[in-house]
Amino acid sequence: MESIKVHQPIGSDGVLHLDIPVGLMGQDLDAMLIYQPVLLRTVADLSLEDLYGICADDPINLDSSEISDALDEDLAGAFD
Repeated sequence: MESIKVHQPIGSDGVLHLDIPVGLMGQDLDAMLIYQPVLLRTVADLSLEDLYGICADDPINLDSSEISDALDEDLAGAFD
């Protein structure tokens, strides 16, 4: 059994469209749909707990001096 997670809008006609992987075309398939409505939230609604771990896939890379060149930009006037 495999699972596929998608985030798709439901059309005004009530139809949910799913793209099935190419490797499954022409095969019989048993499918089960479990859904959870998505609540739209603003940044003001987010807590620190909601934001925890959001950069886990974007690590900070340091050079041998433990200083990233990307952070060594000229910030003159950035806070004026």
